[in-house]
Amino acid sequence: MTHTLITRRGVLSGAAATSALIASNSFTAYAADTVVGFIYVGSRTDFGWNQSHAVAAAALKQIPGLKVVEEENVPETRQSLRRWNR
Repeated sequence: MTHTLITRRGVLSGAAATSALIASNSFTAYAADTVVGFIYVGSRTDFGWNQSHAVAAAALKQIPGLKVVEEENVPETRQSLRRWNR
């Protein structure tokens, strides 16, 4: 069994490097029709899982050539799946 040690310093340095790359606008989407979708089962401002994804979606919207689609309060039913399986 292999143990990996995740340290606070490693996480912070990775976050800083990612932030620096995003801030320098070095990311571009290669396909003109690249679409990323976020489906929230509740409100996107729930101070939890949904909100952290909404923050990430806002960061992705800054990347040129990338379209971000968000939908909130989507019930977890088969009918709602049909809408997204186009």
